[in-house]
Amino acid sequence: MGQEKNLNISAIQMCSKVGDKKTNFEKVSQLIKRDVNQGVDIIILPEVWTVGWSPRHFRESAEEIQNSETIKLLSNIAKEYNSWIIGGSFILKDGEHYYNTCPVLNRRGELVALYSKNHLFSYYGSDEGKFVETGSHPVMVDIDGVKTGLTICYDIRFPEIYRAYRKAGADLFINCAAWGLNKPIPWECMTRCRAVENQTYMVALTQSGYIENGEWNIGHSRIIDYKGETISEIKDQKEGAFSACLDFSPMYEFRNKCTCMSDIKKSYEVEVL
Repeated sequence: MGQEKNLNISAIQMCSKVGDKKTNFEKVSQLIKRDVNQGVDIIILPEVWTVGWSPRHFRESAEEIQNSETIKLLSNIAKEYNSWIIGGSFILKDGEHYYNTCPVLNRRGELVALYSKNHLFSYYGSDEGKFVETGSHPVMVDIDGVKTGLTICYDIRFPEIYRAYRKAGADLFINCAAWGLNKPIPWECMTRCRAVENQTYMVALTQSGYIENGEWNIGHSRIIDYKGETISEIKDQKEGAFSACLDFSPMYEFRNKCTCMSDIKKSYEVEVL
């Protein structure tokens, strides 16, 4: 089924106001209303769009899944647009535990999956690991026959999680991020590499704009094909949707011609001399 499937994707690049969920909810709704057309198959949001990239604000913004206002908002959008929603991430409270979590909702507005960030960024003054815990495992979702592997921001530095998705049958990777402006080369290179080395479409979506304390998001989001070509993008600090129609048939044809995955060895034990 996936071999014959096309998916129309719209992703929202935005600048969140730190610690202000109400303003961020209103902005998401306005940007989707302004830029997203009816008939889109998937709407994607960036990491921690609800609260902005400020770990010290994470816990005060946290929501329990049973009464999550973020899930309620996304559910209404999914039903209005008859679209799947990859909800970027919000801070999930589960008992005494907190997670940076991506919700996935189907076209009926039903919550079908939660992926919690597997790798937490706690370097160069960031302290995400002090406020949230790591997720326990990767999560892949079947979206209208297309197996979709979910990751969040710093996960991009770990090719192992993407290779695990590819081995499990992934045709599409999504990385929802709030990536810093001062790390352009890793963002540009690693998002492209994850697509190329796995022969898989990649949506690399990050926030844009000012954060706080002199920090900025990079604001260059892209949709990359299985050969590493950028097929849609939004640059700099702009806000709004960028879109693409993904055709999976040529991807499968390319995989059949360039059978890299079959050359992977079962073990790469290193001989130390």
